[in-house]
Amino acid sequence: MAHSTPLRIAAAQSTSIAGDAMGNARTHLGFIHRAADRGVQLLVFPELSLTGYEPALHARSVLEPGHPALVLLGQAAADAGMSVVVGAPALPCQPGALPAIGAWLLSPDGSATLYRKRYLHPGEDTFASAGDADASVHKIAGEPVALAVCADATRPAHAKAAHGAGAHLYATGALISARGIDEESAQLQGYAATHGFAVLLANHAGSSGGYVSAGRSAVWQPGGACVVAAEGAGDCLVLAQRDAAGGWTGEVVRWDGCA
Repeated sequence: MAHSTPLRIAAAQSTSIAGDAMGNARTHLGFIHRAADRGVQLLVFPELSLTGYEPALHARSVLEPGHPALVLLGQAAADAGMSVVVGAPALPCQPGALPAIGAWLLSPDGSATLYRKRYLHPGEDTFASAGDADASVHKIAGEPVALAVCADATRPAHAKAAHGAGAHLYATGALISARGIDEESAQLQGYAATHGFAVLLANHAGSSGGYVSAGRSAVWQPGGACVVAAEGAGDCLVLAQRDAAGGWTGEVVRWDGCA
C-alpha cells in the first residue's frame, strides 16, 4: 500500500504496580513525555497497563470514564498531540457481566474510546467477559489503526477482520511470557506478511499477576520484516518510523532508571 506521509509509532514496554492505577499513570506520563520528545504520534501500552494483569484484583479495579488516571493521561495525550492506548479493567458490554479487559484510546482531541478484548485466553472467563467487536479500527494520525489485546492477536480471524475493515496498522498490547513469545511474534509477523499492514506489539516489561513477561516488544513493517524489537524485558520505548517514501527505521530507547 502506498503512503506519502511520515508516521512515528511506539510501544511503551512498561512495568505495572498491582492495582495502583494512579501510580502506574504517573509512570505512563514519563513514557508519554519521552515519546513526545521524539515526535511519536501513537504510543501503545501493554495489556492492563494501568492496573497490572491481576485476576484477583480485576473486579475492583474497573476504570470508568472520568477516572483520575484516565483524565491525567488524556490531558497528557492532548498536550502532546499524541494518541495513547492504555489498558485497564472496564465495564462489560452487557450489564451484570464480569468486567472486560479494556484498552482505552486517548486521542489528541480529548476524546476517550474504549475497546474491549474480544477473545479471552482459557481461564480468563472466570474473571472477565469478552467484548463483542471483531474489529476496532480508528483513524490515528491519518492512518486506520486496528486495536487488539493479547489473545485477540492469537486468533487469525481478528487480524483478518482488521484487514477487512481497512487497517494499515495492527496494534496490540499484551502480556506474553518467554514460553509464548517466539510463537506469538511469528504469528504477528505473519499477519504483516499476509495482510500487508504494519504490526506493533507492546509487551509488559516485567512480572505481573504471577506471570513473567518476556518483553521483546516489536514492530513489523508491511510484508513482515522486523523494523525494531527490544532484546528482552525491562522498561523501554520501542520506536518505529515510516518516512515519506514508505521506508521504515526503528530504535529502542532506554533511560536512567530503566530496568
